Amino acid sequence: MINQERLKQFFLDLAHIESPSRREGAVARYLQEKFKTLGASCLFDDSAPHTGSEVGNLVVKLNPSAKAKVFLAAHMDTVEPTDSPKIIFANGVFKSDGRTICGADDKSAIAIFLELAHVIKENRLDIPVEFVFTTCEEIGLLGAKHFDYSLLSAPFGYALDSEDPLELINKAPEAIRFTIKVLGKAAHAGINPEAGINAIKIASKAIAGIPLGRIDEETTANIGTITGGKATNIVPEEVVLEGEVRSHSREKLEAQWGHILSNFDRAVKDYPQKEKDLPKINYEKIKDYPLMYVSEDHPAIKIALKAAENLGQKLRICATGGGSDANIFNENGFPCVILGTGMKKVHSTEEYLPFDEFLLAARLTLEILKEAAG
Repeated sequence: MINQERLKQFFLDLAHIESPSRREGAVARYLQEKFKTLGASCLFDDSAPHTGSEVGNLVVKLNPSAKAKVFLAAHMDTVEPTDSPKIIFANGVFKSDGRTICGADDKSAIAIFLELAHVIKENRLDIPVEFVFTTCEEIGLLGAKHFDYSLLSAPFGYALDSEDPLELINKAPEAIRFTIKVLGKAAHAGINPEAGINAIKIASKAIAGIPLGRIDEETTANIGTITGGKATNIVPEEVVLEGEVRSHSREKLEAQWGHILSNFDRAVKDYPQKEKDLPKINYEKIKDYPLMYVSEDHPAIKIALKAAENLGQKLRICATGGGSDANIFNENGFPCVILGTGMKKVHSTEEYLPFDEFLLAARLTLEILKEAAG
């Protein structure tokens, strides 16, 4: 049923539209035009003022007279570089000319949704479905966080936003981001360094005592940026660090965050030079995204497993270390698991998309819709 040449063309059309985060307008208009020719209902929510995007999240209802059994989700934005992309299809693989990303994350999913909508209409299949196209996923899942969930009627869904089409992701970690500011005191480094309080030294001592990277099988931690100091001849009075902690266990996440803070508190306390309330630390902790877990007994997983079986395939149920829109859908009461489209080396100019895996993802998603519709 899948029209392979049309599927290829949909991806090429989409991949040549620049849509970095907050500039999803052109992709949204393309989708609106394509879906309206199929008689679908297209609705934008009011999230744009909250995300800074050109448009809100787009919800498309195919065969809207009946209640959808499932929704399918993808994000419209991409990472950069995206300037004047040139996407090539050769030897069964989509890739860019090396200057930009390929855009498979997540336009491969969007192309699949367009093809499925055409297949459903052409074959007069009785499959009502809702498509959700979010904005600003790549900069903090902002579209999903500000999505108007009252626009959804389907009870559960699938986000196509991963690599392997034969992996079904039902677990993803909770994550926090943090900023820690170490405040010391400036002084001339050559004339009177004794009068200064070296914020870099304090921060270095704290970091040296913190486990980073993979903490255990469920938890990771990272300090990703450090800024501070003004010149080599000035004792640095301020250092700002930014980092994150992720875990599939909320208790372990909080324990790791507590360990980070206690190391900075200890480094400040043990610093030999004191003056009034210096040195000291200030910090901000931000919840990035919530824990995601969908039980293997949930219909979303049972339907997907049966659909794969119908195609002579077997899905592997697994966990991921990353966050996605699916985390936010689940938090808002709409169970959602993650499927792959075949995309490889995403977030780089080496990104590519093998057509055989891309096609398998399209066939599997169509079979999921058929299975869900009974």
